[in-house]
Amino acid sequence: MSVITKAHVRGATSQPLLNLTIPDALSEAAAKWPDQDAVVSVHQGLRWTYAQLKDKAQALAVGLHKLGIGKGDRVGIWAPNLAEWTLTQFATAQLGAILVNVNPAYRVFELEFALNKVGLKTLVCPRAYKTSEYAAMVEDLAPEIRGLANGAELEAAALPHLKHVVLIDDDPRPGWLAFDDLCQTPEATDLQRVREITSGLAADDPINIQFTSGTTGLPKGATLSHRNILNNGYAVGRNIGLREGDRLCIPVPLYHCFGMVMGNLGCLTHGAAMVYPAPTFDPEATLRAIETERCTGLYGVPTMFIAELGLPNFSSFNLSSLRTGCMAGSPCPVEVMKQVVEDMHMKDVTIAYGMTETSPVSFQSTGDDPIELRVATIGRVLPHIECKIVDENDKTVPPGVPGELCTKGYSVMIGYWGDEEKTAEVLDRDGWMHTGDLATIDEVGYGNIVGRIKDMIIRGGENIYPREIEEFLFTHPDVEDVAVLGVPDTTYGEEVCAWIRLKSGSALTPEELKDFCDGKIARYKIPHYLEFVDELPMTVTGKIRKVEIREAMVERLGLTAAKTA
Repeated sequence: MSVITKAHVRGATSQPLLNLTIPDALSEAAAKWPDQDAVVSVHQGLRWTYAQLKDKAQALAVGLHKLGIGKGDRVGIWAPNLAEWTLTQFATAQLGAILVNVNPAYRVFELEFALNKVGLKTLVCPRAYKTSEYAAMVEDLAPEIRGLANGAELEAAALPHLKHVVLIDDDPRPGWLAFDDLCQTPEATDLQRVREITSGLAADDPINIQFTSGTTGLPKGATLSHRNILNNGYAVGRNIGLREGDRLCIPVPLYHCFGMVMGNLGCLTHGAAMVYPAPTFDPEATLRAIETERCTGLYGVPTMFIAELGLPNFSSFNLSSLRTGCMAGSPCPVEVMKQVVEDMHMKDVTIAYGMTETSPVSFQSTGDDPIELRVATIGRVLPHIECKIVDENDKTVPPGVPGELCTKGYSVMIGYWGDEEKTAEVLDRDGWMHTGDLATIDEVGYGNIVGRIKDMIIRGGENIYPREIEEFLFTHPDVEDVAVLGVPDTTYGEEVCAWIRLKSGSALTPEELKDFCDGKIARYKIPHYLEFVDELPMTVTGKIRKVEIREAMVERLGLTAAKTA
């Protein structure tokens, strides 16, 4: 291995980038592997070949086009892991419409902001799943749906851009279009029109918006192109050794880059099957799907692998078909990585690091890396990507010295949707994405994450930004001041903690405040630890000392953090 003198690395460029749109890649897959399984939704009892996936995607594209959806229009998918999620992903791409990933854990407060932020024109969702009454929440925001004539465009005061709502459900609901009705076999002339639209798309066109919060408040829509996500899915697939006929178990959420890019698009570009074991993560359903579908690869955040390994009946599952996979989304405990290799037969498992704004992966280990490097680092930079570590003066540091990780290359987002100011805060004039993560790069190019500049909490692979929760808690009339931060947790990596100063005379209880949060923000954002205090520790300049709060909670509760890479 060559030795570097500065913490600045460039990925290989010997193999050119894919210069394709997502529909191009789907057409190629259907031509190369027409009879190979493309989508296997175990919990729905459904499987489609690549030829079938292409036909179904084009049929849904025709249905959406008849609704007036065209290039650049935003279409949202708000659902757990269903085959219909993936079908919507590929159908919108046929039209050049921008798929908007809506977190299935969102509640009304978050949903309204997200839909209006991007000017969403059509929303696709199921009636309900577990405690999420999706259709009812949409109707809470837009009661005009209930009186909507069949096929008429919606005119909702609270959601002025939304024109159509599409229900993934067998039972009709007033004002909603049926997903299956949009998927009917198209007429030849309609299909030809969609094909003409598809042929006019370009790889650099925006095709996806994924919401990522920030420390300054509400979510921002990272806008990604065909080139961004198609190439990143392909590169990650190469690093795990994905190949034709492989079967990748995808228990991670499709609304994340992990699911829809590393999972779906990684499979698409390598001729592998996308296997969905359950609508949301279920450790037993995951292992059962691996056994019954003979999966060769598995994805997950560390929390998922911990849950799978911890099942009382873990040893009863035949996981011998597994060979590879990826652990990402949050720091990976070293001991868990070793167990995955030994007990789950995943000898080629990798670790990956990235962020939504970089499509997502920039560093990844490979099956060829020595095990000690695979469990203790985030690997090396991916092809066609450039990374460096800089100090507070934006100067590149020597190998091994911590600083901010910056990323450049094809994977960097187009920008935050409708927010030039926030884009400029993270994306400089030279094209460097400033990640906000503290990292090191050693003398042979292996990276490691050592901390976070941004005040972000990572709970079980979910990125949680304290400022967003703080702003919501401030809407309670009894809250005077609040500080939200992450504290160590052996199961999820971190848990959300809030210290709150109440207004004088308030009799609010922690249980009442949690009830206030329930149904308005995602459950994983609701503080696990709530402390009412008389004063918040402050610096002399008036800033809340969150480090002091964290130390106090760790000592008081006896919290410990797992050793991670």
